[in-house]
Amino acid sequence: MIIFATVTRTGERKTMDLMPIDHIDDWEQRIARQDAFWNCEIIDRPVVLVTLGKENPAYPRPSPKGWPSFRARWMDTEYIAESALANAMNTEYLGDALPAYDPNLGPEVFSSFFGTEMEYGEETSWSIPNLLDWSEVDNLQLSKDNFYWKKLIEITDALLEIGKGKFYTGMTDWHPGGDCLAAFRDPATLALDMLEHRDEVENLLSRITRTYLEVFDFYYDKLTAARQAMTNWAGIVSSKKWYVPSNDFSCMISREMFDQVFVPGITQECRALEASLYHLDGPQALRHLDSLLDIKELNAIQWVYGAGNGRPSDWMAVYKRCQDAGKGLQLGLGVDELDFFMQNLKPEGLWIALVGVENRDHAEAMIRKIASWR
Repeated sequence: MIIFATVTRTGERKTMDLMPIDHIDDWEQRIARQDAFWNCEIIDRPVVLVTLGKENPAYPRPSPKGWPSFRARWMDTEYIAESALANAMNTEYLGDALPAYDPNLGPEVFSSFFGTEMEYGEETSWSIPNLLDWSEVDNLQLSKDNFYWKKLIEITDALLEIGKGKFYTGMTDWHPGGDCLAAFRDPATLALDMLEHRDEVENLLSRITRTYLEVFDFYYDKLTAARQAMTNWAGIVSSKKWYVPSNDFSCMISREMFDQVFVPGITQECRALEASLYHLDGPQALRHLDSLLDIKELNAIQWVYGAGNGRPSDWMAVYKRCQDAGKGLQLGLGVDELDFFMQNLKPEGLWIALVGVENRDHAEAMIRKIASWR
């Protein structure tokens, strides 16, 4: 039996009793490997995940209901919960993969708690800016009577109930900080605000960060009370209190602005966690990489180079910079790129989602190969 422990807000070390996954015998070992990843350590090999659809899926998937709109489908709590269970039971989890599902109302749901309205498409959602003038900034207040606040709790509770012993329920995609302000104002308007309303931006950013940390702890307490391992859209499943700091808006500003205005809040987010993975999105955000690598509390980098910008192997120089700075890396690799990465990177501190695997035998061969990485 593996003993998991976490650090409370008072700094006390607390043993965690995690919910077992009934259909995966070595679930504890899989979590232990992912816990080691945060410290750039390996137990017996780097973390590697492979998922395959079962050849003969036996669990019934819920039928679409003919919703009147995309929004109605996004809000259908019963359908969301039943779909999550079907996915968990109809998927084969190999290596360190574990079944998990996070409640999702779109990447700008945090801003919706402050009154932004949301529009929903088939695959994503977006907010309608609601801070049209800085004279109205005091009207931005989080409300627990807010529709989206209540809906997210409803979906989370439904997933916790249906997922008992079957999958872990995670955190939603929060996007606080600069992305939240961009939702309030619109990204192009916020870029001008960085020049014309710098004080207002910094004051609101400070308030939003404080509120976000309170919201995060609310959900962290809810999930740990239900004995959940910590996970979210990024896919890592860990006993640690961890999350994904990010700032997609940063591609629109200079490194100097980023360092002065946003790095302090990102650092504050990291300090509130046991572990953190920064989501660095797009080539224009690469100008901020060194600033991020200088945050000692940040554990790892998720580099997303974007469609049309090559493959992981084209960005080896970025990965090496991260490893040289002592940071871990979350990688999505095709099996045809594995040799190149084994030749160029150290195995310590790697979390690898392997794609292009044909079947269980192929997966097991690739996992054995990764285990030989020295």
